[in-house]
Amino acid sequence: MKVMGFAGWSGSGKTTLISRLVPLLIAQGLRVSVIKHAHHNFDVDIPGKDSWVHRQAGATEVLVTSANRWALMHELRGAREPTLFELLGKMSRVDLVIVEGFKTEPLRKIEVHRLANDKPALYPGDPWIAGIVTDAPLETDLPRALLDDIEAVAVMVQKLAMSADDLLAAAKAGV
Repeated sequence: MKVMGFAGWSGSGKTTLISRLVPLLIAQGLRVSVIKHAHHNFDVDIPGKDSWVHRQAGATEVLVTSANRWALMHELRGAREPTLFELLGKMSRVDLVIVEGFKTEPLRKIEVHRLANDKPALYPGDPWIAGIVTDAPLETDLPRALLDDIEAVAVMVQKLAMSADDLLAAAKAGV
């Protein structure tokens, strides 16, 4: 199983990008699931919300998590939030798990950066960012794709995704 993270400021277009990317990857023969890190209080499967959008896009599973609960629905009732690796262990085996959020986890990520957000890029301060999807002219040696070039993003994801075993090793090493 491979894992690829997407990180970026709120409003950068992560959910929209992922909802366009999942059907393309599925059409290429991959089984794809999504883990979405949400804010403390969230509801799932309300039309228009992220979990609903990912499911409608064809993801095998959608797991949404926050500090208060995670779903395929599981109330934490004050217990600590599970780590990304613990959550991956709860999911069915697929070819690729796309992770939205989890900015601080030792996970290879693609940054989604939108010029109109007027926010700084994350990649200079995050060594786990391995590629950028943007509408802005950024000076970097990292692989780049335009926000609307979903085929190029799919190629980047397949090239950069890390194995779940490598993710576990990074988590155990405390990287």
